[in-house]
Amino acid sequence: MPDTKSLTIGALAARTGLSVSAIRFYEEKGLVEPFRSSGGQRRFLRSDIRRLSFVLIAQQMGLSIGEIEQQLTSLPHGRTPTQADWTRISKAMRKMIDKRIAELERTRDRLDGCIGCGCLSLKKCKLYNPEDRAGLKGPGPRLVLGD
Repeated sequence: MPDTKSLTIGALAARTGLSVSAIRFYEEKGLVEPFRSSGGQRRFLRSDIRRLSFVLIAQQMGLSIGEIEQQLTSLPHGRTPTQADWTRISKAMRKMIDKRIAELERTRDRLDGCIGCGCLSLKKCKLYNPEDRAGLKGPGPRLVLGD
């Protein structure tokens, strides 16, 4: 009798739209944890469909694999996540996203000033080298050298 509670890697790929190699990559990163059948084949829980769907959505929102892994550690293994589980993750992700938005807005505002300046000079640039502070440490690309 076939096991109806688990999925082969091929069945999981068909359900998620991911390639088998992508699922293996996410397994390697610890985002899904299959178990082995008596014949040694990978088997995945049905809840892994939602875990991988979350991974795809989070990546589209710009989260790194590390950030996604951090959020997935709070999800239960062996059962489908509940609304409360997703709400908890959503609140944590909101903080990360708000921080990223603030960083992007600061970058945009600085970039507007840089484009408007037109100096194209690291010696004068108020964004990269205010008041030529790097020049005080000697000649050459001091900012690139890590001074």
